[in-house]
Amino acid sequence: MSSWPTFNSISLKQKFHHLSLETLYKSLTIFALSICLFYILILYNEPFNQFEHKSPSSSDVTDSPTNISHIMFVLVGSTRTWKFRRPYIESWWRENITRGNIWLDFAPPQEFLPWPSTSPRFRVNEDMTKLKVYPKLVSPNDVRIYRSILETFKLRDNKDVRWYVMGDDDTVFFVDNLVEVLGKYDHTKYYYIGTNSESIKSNFDFSFEMGFGGGGYALSYGLVEALATRIDDCIERYPYFRVSDILSASCSADLGVDLTIEKGIHQIDLRGDISGLLSSHPGSPLLTLHHFDTVNSYLPLQGPQTNWSFSISWGYSAHIYESLFPRSFLKKPLETFRPWKDVRPPLYMFNTRWPPYVDPCGAPHQFFLETVSSGDGEEVVTSYTRSSARNFPPCSVNGNHSAGCHLQNSSVFAFN
Repeated sequence: MSSWPTFNSISLKQKFHHLSLETLYKSLTIFALSICLFYILILYNEPFNQFEHKSPSSSDVTDSPTNISHIMFVLVGSTRTWKFRRPYIESWWRENITRGNIWLDFAPPQEFLPWPSTSPRFRVNEDMTKLKVYPKLVSPNDVRIYRSILETFKLRDNKDVRWYVMGDDDTVFFVDNLVEVLGKYDHTKYYYIGTNSESIKSNFDFSFEMGFGGGGYALSYGLVEALATRIDDCIERYPYFRVSDILSASCSADLGVDLTIEKGIHQIDLRGDISGLLSSHPGSPLLTLHHFDTVNSYLPLQGPQTNWSFSISWGYSAHIYESLFPRSFLKKPLETFRPWKDVRPPLYMFNTRWPPYVDPCGAPHQFFLETVSSGDGEEVVTSYTRSSARNFPPCSVNGNHSAGCHLQNSSVFAFN
């Protein structure tokens, strides 16, 4: 019969006596780091790791380029605003080509029927009062807006869908550019693509880390598939949120997915004349515009030998300056617009330059897009017409002649 070895406490004390405190601390540190590494390895092997995840039920994963049929639009409106917002949607919606729905709070009244084929199909959101969390919701309508993503996914019209693109009923999408930009990303991974507001105050009031839904944002199929079974749990976690965009950003962030910025998306938290911003658009495709009700109308070279500067902005406007300016100067938006809210500076998320009210050399002659046509081969010709007289004398710094007397129209020739 075997017996347990005798425990010699005196011998053990003698061994520990020879250990220095430094050696003991090192041993404990190594042990703690080992435990941390163990948990990190477990965490990074979870299925929500963006860089490892592949959508198992997305059977359309191929190397083919993204096209318009791969985008599902999730547009949100209301019966109260539809009468006024319908023209915005129909300006870019392509009948029998673009895919998606306009989600409404109630069934449309008789005055909107029969529903036009030039608009997206309407869907009525589920009854929010049936949600278990409904009594706790601070803003049920914003939950309705966000859950439109889930309700779209539940329609099971997901064949070949790569992206779910969220927008308001007054968001205008430039669809071809959107297809091109989304094609840069792997839709099987987790992506949440949007942009901040132009207004510092709006970002401060809501979040600097969310995509503003008025400008629109895109969620990859992989992310929507993961969110679909968790959206209602996320809503129960955040019943106090007052804005659907914060809810969307938070639910994505809880899966480890942060906002990817695309500069071509525009919330347009500005007022008045925004031509100064649009005429200095950054070197990225225009994807969306928003808030048409709060801004002025969007649309109200050849000549003699001169030292003029020309600034052409993606088929929107042409500015001619009677002096030479570097690109670093011209790319800053002219502050023709007003802030979204009457607050103290700083106001905007970008640098601006003040319109030169007294300097004829810095005041541009403004021309706005009139026509676009195809020339010979791959040539594209855009024609611009003067919006109004500049009402400045000529710039005399370089002995220039005034552009006011010579030009009423301008043409730009572009080649692929």
